[in-house]
Amino acid sequence: MEGVRVIPVQGKGQLREFLHLPWKIYGCNPYWVPPLLRDQKVLFSSRNPFFAHAEVAYFLAWKGGETIGRVAAILNHLHIHLHQEKAGFFGFFECLPDYEAAIWLLDAARGWLKEKGMQILRGPMNFSTNEECGFLLEGYDSSPFLMMPYNPPYYPDFMSRYGLRKAKDLLAYIVDIPKEVPPRLLRVAEAVKAEGVRVRTIDMGRFEGDIETIREIYNAAWSENWGFLPLSPEEIAWTACRLRPLVVPELALLAEVAGAPVGFMLCLPDYNQALKRLNGRLGPLGLAKFLWYKRSITDFRVMVFGIRPGHRKKGIDALLYLESL
Repeated sequence: MEGVRVIPVQGKGQLREFLHLPWKIYGCNPYWVPPLLRDQKVLFSSRNPFFAHAEVAYFLAWKGGETIGRVAAILNHLHIHLHQEKAGFFGFFECLPDYEAAIWLLDAARGWLKEKGMQILRGPMNFSTNEECGFLLEGYDSSPFLMMPYNPPYYPDFMSRYGLRKAKDLLAYIVDIPKEVPPRLLRVAEAVKAEGVRVRTIDMGRFEGDIETIREIYNAAWSENWGFLPLSPEEIAWTACRLRPLVVPELALLAEVAGAPVGFMLCLPDYNQALKRLNGRLGPLGLAKFLWYKRSITDFRVMVFGIRPGHRKKGIDALLYLESL
């Protein structure tokens, strides 16, 4: 039997292999949500402004004439500059249950990053903490919420066997929407409103301007968080362009004090409930299916939330929670 070999991705054909591999890993898994191939192609294209401050190399693992694994090695110059550490990242890791292939893939990513002068290997990041990151450790018997990771249960075992150790826990909380607003939340929110704090929905007529405001608050509010990377104007504009068709204005909120924006909360319906029906394809038929199943979405996800330093612990978060509920 032919052994495992790893090759760097070259050309459109091999990039297509890279993008389509997850279907081989998860094809029969009822909980997996296939990514939209159209969005994946854009994500990996030169149009993605992430590449203005990063270098990326992609690798495929082959065995017996077929692709059995993939990984991306990510050199993020912004992270190196901001955090003053020679850390490189791996991401988009997928692999059939073949530990030898996992070794070869991680070796390829580590070797490429080591040649670039990196001393730390960390991941998975797809591509950074501003996108999907981390391995799922429990909850394999349910579908992920929008933009949350999902992977086979053997991935964490492969990582520990390879010698990697956990860097950080990423916790996801699932909360039932109460039939009645908790009295304490209502009391705090009403007191904040009485002090003149105003919450408004995002203005779709000046969408780009409000998204830029959200970027400024996000960069200020999250600056002390582990692994934080500020979003550039180009990155937020690119993300906003992709998200605009999905935004529900009533779930995109800005908090203002004396007319100045100080906080925001962006929630989206859990579109994964509809996307898992499309098998990664959004042609005319896929769009019709999406619009049909979108009507029966039962959950939403708090995508991102932040309050400027200096305005925290004043109940503004309670007001944003109340308005979202």
